[in-house]
Amino acid sequence: MQCSTIHRNLLRAGLLGLLAAVTLASTARAQSAIAEEPIAGDERIPGNAHEFYFSRGIYSGEFDDYDQGGRWAIDYPKADRQFLVALRRLSVVDAYGSDNALELTDPRLRRFPLLYMLEVGSMALTDAEIVALRNYLLAGGLLVIDDFWGSWAWENLAAQMQLVLPDRAIVDLPPDHPVFHAFYDVDEIIQVPNIRQGIASRYGGPTHEYDGYVPRVRGIFDDDGRLMVLINWNTDLGDAWEWADDPGYPLRFSTYAFEIGINFVIYGMTH
Repeated sequence: MQCSTIHRNLLRAGLLGLLAAVTLASTARAQSAIAEEPIAGDERIPGNAHEFYFSRGIYSGEFDDYDQGGRWAIDYPKADRQFLVALRRLSVVDAYGSDNALELTDPRLRRFPLLYMLEVGSMALTDAEIVALRNYLLAGGLLVIDDFWGSWAWENLAAQMQLVLPDRAIVDLPPDHPVFHAFYDVDEIIQVPNIRQGIASRYGGPTHEYDGYVPRVRGIFDDDGRLMVLINWNTDLGDAWEWADDPGYPLRFSTYAFEIGINFVIYGMTH
């Protein structure tokens, strides 16, 4: 399913306007971590009300005063909600319009084909979370990892993935992998910076953090060649989603982040 030229031009030309209205209407509620709409599994929803819920994984790990609810909640819920604005407007996916964060041990996890997790340099999964995540992935789920930088964070992720999938290697995804062409043709992996660095990059500032100089897209596959874990390393797609409505944030980064994010959803729902 390839995007048309019209789709691509709409995203690039109208992204700021598309998000401006939703931002003005939801600035206050975006500061809260509680969705206004009931999440999937709520007794008020008969069956599956939507075919896709953008689900964020709540994991055990480092806490500090900034995070308040753990590093899993960075950019939450504004990034999730603004990504859904683009997904619902630019694709045919019937997506739930608000955030859906749930713990890895939540029995509802298997209802959702894609799980988004970030800041995994501080992730420290419990035994129960390890088993639950392994079962989710082996049952057909796709884990998308984002926003972690440098060698120290990579070492922690690799160690955690060894606990979850001990017999699986992490490999670089080739440019012709279907995830890069599921909806948009993504021909270049772009390093997406946070809001501060994104604005500074206009004046020659760096886009990397720590020693994470080169962005990579890597993955873990099952025996049938299905992508189970999709790893975006040395990049921050969520910050681009969150700040796409800021006129100072470069459109190049937010465009890429929305395009490849929509690809992840389409791939996760069709493979």
